[in-house]
Amino acid sequence: MADTPETPPQDKRSIWIRALMMILMAMAFQLAATLLGLIAVVQWILALVSDAPNARLTHMGRAVGSYLRQIAGFVSFDTEEVPFPFSDWPSSS
Repeated sequence: MADTPETPPQDKRSIWIRALMMILMAMAFQLAATLLGLIAVVQWILALVSDAPNARLTHMGRAVGSYLRQIAGFVSFDTEEVPFPFSDWPSSS
C-alpha cells in the first residue's frame, strides 16, 4: 500500500505564480517597513513638540504593522491569502 499525501501537491505553474507574488510582496514589505519608519520619526517629532502622540499616526502605524504581519505570513507559506492590493487593507484592531 502506498501512502497518499494529505494535501495534493501544487502544479508547477501555480508555484511559479506564487513565487512571483512572493517577490512582489517582499518589495511591498520593504516599502511598508520604510513607511512605518517614517511614521515613527514623524510621531516622535510630534510627541516632542506637543507632548502627546498623534492619534491618526498611531492608527496608521498599527494598520501598517498588521499589513507587515500579513505579508510575513504569506511569504513564509503560513497562509495562501495574498495581502493588499490583492485583498482588503488590514484593519488596525
